[in-house]
Amino acid sequence: MSPLKRSKSLAARMGRWSATHWKTAVFGWLAFVVASVFLGIQLGTTFIDERDANVGESRAADQMIERAGFTVDENGESIEQLGEMVLLQSKTLTVTDPAFRAAIADTLRTVRSFPEAQKVESPLDPAHSGLVSEDGHSAMVQFTPKGTYEEAILYIDTIVAGVDEVEARHPGFTIDSLGVSSDKAIDAEIQGGLAKAGLISIPLTIVILMVVLGSLVAALIPLLLGITAVAATTGLLALSSKGVPASESIMEVVLLIGLAVGVDYALFYMRRERQERAAGRSESAALEAAAATSGRAVLVSGMTVLIAMAGMFLSGDTSFMSFSVGTMIVVAVAMLGSLTVLPALLSKLGDRVEKGRIPFVGRRRKRAESRVWGAILDRVLRRPLLSAVAAGAVLVALALPALQLHTSQTGIEGFSSPSVEPFVRLAAAFPGTPDPAVLAIEADDVTTPELRTAVAELEQKALATGQMNPPIEVETNRDGSAVRVEIPLAGNGTNDESNAALATLRDDLLPATLGQVRGVEYAVTGQTANSQDFNESQTSSAPKVFGFVLLFAFGLLLVSFRSIVIALKAIILNLLSVAAAYGVLVAIFQWGWGESLLDFQSNGGIANWLPMFMFVILFGLSMDYHVFILSRIREAYDRGLSTDDAISHGIKSTAGVVTSAAVVMVGVFLVFTMLPLVDLKQMGIGLAVAVLIDATIVRAVLLPATMKLLGSANWYLPRWLEWLPRLEHERSVEPVVPATAKPAVEQAA
Repeated sequence: MSPLKRSKSLAARMGRWSATHWKTAVFGWLAFVVASVFLGIQLGTTFIDERDANVGESRAADQMIERAGFTVDENGESIEQLGEMVLLQSKTLTVTDPAFRAAIADTLRTVRSFPEAQKVESPLDPAHSGLVSEDGHSAMVQFTPKGTYEEAILYIDTIVAGVDEVEARHPGFTIDSLGVSSDKAIDAEIQGGLAKAGLISIPLTIVILMVVLGSLVAALIPLLLGITAVAATTGLLALSSKGVPASESIMEVVLLIGLAVGVDYALFYMRRERQERAAGRSESAALEAAAATSGRAVLVSGMTVLIAMAGMFLSGDTSFMSFSVGTMIVVAVAMLGSLTVLPALLSKLGDRVEKGRIPFVGRRRKRAESRVWGAILDRVLRRPLLSAVAAGAVLVALALPALQLHTSQTGIEGFSSPSVEPFVRLAAAFPGTPDPAVLAIEADDVTTPELRTAVAELEQKALATGQMNPPIEVETNRDGSAVRVEIPLAGNGTNDESNAALATLRDDLLPATLGQVRGVEYAVTGQTANSQDFNESQTSSAPKVFGFVLLFAFGLLLVSFRSIVIALKAIILNLLSVAAAYGVLVAIFQWGWGESLLDFQSNGGIANWLPMFMFVILFGLSMDYHVFILSRIREAYDRGLSTDDAISHGIKSTAGVVTSAAVVMVGVFLVFTMLPLVDLKQMGIGLAVAVLIDATIVRAVLLPATMKLLGSANWYLPRWLEWLPRLEHERSVEPVVPATAKPAVEQAA
């Protein structure tokens, strides 16, 4: 028996067994979730080491800095590169004025009074003249907080409070603390935003599901499946992180995908079971039919999602690998729950799943969907060519801005919060200071006159270009084998100005200075370098990822539906919907059309990790709808209906559940636009728009129109592929009650 034929019978067997042994299935699922969470607590999650997260030259520079000991203390213990600064500014006075110098002196005394403040640097010291801005209206006091970041955030507020008292003693001055203190504030806001998103998304999902399903009990089942799948995944991630370290953002991704697929799979299953009950089947027969049909669709679509997610391993990027592992686990867990605990619960509850009904909502909502989608589909099938051309034109128009898609690493400007205002003033007074280029230099002896002269010449030439700014910080390690140089670049760190400055540094200045010294190795890292190197890496790896996903998805659909046309068209339709989502993202975020509405500042680019992530995620999620709809069409076709009738029946009978699932997904995704980080806003908008486009324009118009135009050619399979396994689609029985009768379940639903 072929694997897919086995998967078909497997879904039915799992549903039948779970319904018969509901206690074992339900309590076994709960035990699995609890055990997974307990395992996660005991093991702890291993996160990606940021020093090993970059690629290309940036990664080489990070490794040189680590080898040189810049990241370890006197005892050889690993430390983080912590930094804190106090920015002093006056609109009227300059550093040469006595009042300004008095404010600086007071700040220095205050900072030095805290034993945790180390390596305090004064702008009044001629050796640190770069700590004074070019116009003299701004100055910085720099120091290094003692200990790790986790230790520093425990006491940093005390130092900040002391600095605030300095500001109070010097009216007319703006004095701000930046660095560890601002990172702490930003982290707190992000965590608070994520907690808020969770508090909003769960009640929102319940409300949407109550409207969709018409009762509280029915609404809670998909939500509980999604939440328990996410909970179990958090524990299992701790185990998987020992092999593939987890990204700091993995839980946001798991929450999004877990709720999305968990609700999707449950809706597919529950709506089919309801339809079978309305057709006159008994509770057990309806549940078994749902297991054999929707259960199979869940299994096939879940495998497609897993294949898509696996493609991220080919990116070579540690964050993408982490996303791949996290999403594969949560999808697999949600799929397992849909095939086991879901039929067990439905078996136990029976028609009591309708408890807690919302008066009139369920029946009116269902009938409204049938009328609306039925009217749309009838018009599409009457004029398939016009419908296909119109829908295709809309998608192409939406996708056109994607031709100008530019990716960049998001800087501090991507965070919408008062906490970043001091960074904005710092960047204006000391361009490039918040995120300088970091040059790592290695040699047997970096204290030689020849190398010192080359470094000094590099500083001089860098400032002379006008593309690099003071202060340039130079630090030599303890054994004299390496030098670390921080060079502020022009621009905001991610725009064309910063990229041009980086190119000048890497391609012109370094070869002309350090490149002339024998036995010296050097590499550049930093935000701008990280962004550029990441983009170059993705340019080379994207074809492999995209090709893997497309090839294996095509193969799975080909085997599942035994039609080369169906498989090829699914790929084309998915590519169109993803391209349209890219175009909307470019218009809203890269062009800045949505700045005022979504409260963000455009940096002229899209988060560099998002395009590949969106492609893989959306390709997987859209396959849920495609497999579900096509399974119903093929089921009707195999039952003897003509292609036209099968298309009409399949889409009309699935339109309600596809729309419902899409509404839930869009609602959850849009919650992330409320977060202060622009990367998460982009992810939320991109996923929401793509799902909305896919569930409406693509599945309700373009899919039926193209199937109508192709007719019997939809099921074309070349003779040389006849060896493919034949997967028969389970059939639903015709209604066993007269058309005039209304089964009890239909009345209740």
